[in-house]
Amino acid sequence: MTAIARLSLTAIDCPDPRALAEFYSEITGWPIDPDSSERWVQLVSDVGATLAFQRVDDYRAPEWPGQGRAQQEHPDFEVDDLDLAESRLLAIGARKHEVQPGTDFRVYLDPADHPFCMVLAS
Repeated sequence: MTAIARLSLTAIDCPDPRALAEFYSEITGWPIDPDSSERWVQLVSDVGATLAFQRVDDYRAPEWPGQGRAQQEHPDFEVDDLDLAESRLLAIGARKHEVQPGTDFRVYLDPADHPFCMVLAS
């Protein structure tokens, strides 16, 4: 099957794009695009698709696993060691979610309460 398009980025709504970009920059090692603005901050990926963060003035964090405010999307990051990844994530401001439905991945919340997962590489 021929692709219609290539994924260029995933945009994440948040109240403070710069702070959230710095958080995800720590996870990925991707620098912040110097051409970013106050309302839109984007990472520079070395693997193609990237992450961007856009300011939403009346931002309301998603709920997970509840559906009152559905998460709508979440990024997964592959890691070789879940414990090492967790230690580093907690040090940069992530919070481990109280609901952990699996053993080969872990669910965390970023500083704006978006859920994201660390998945054990196979």
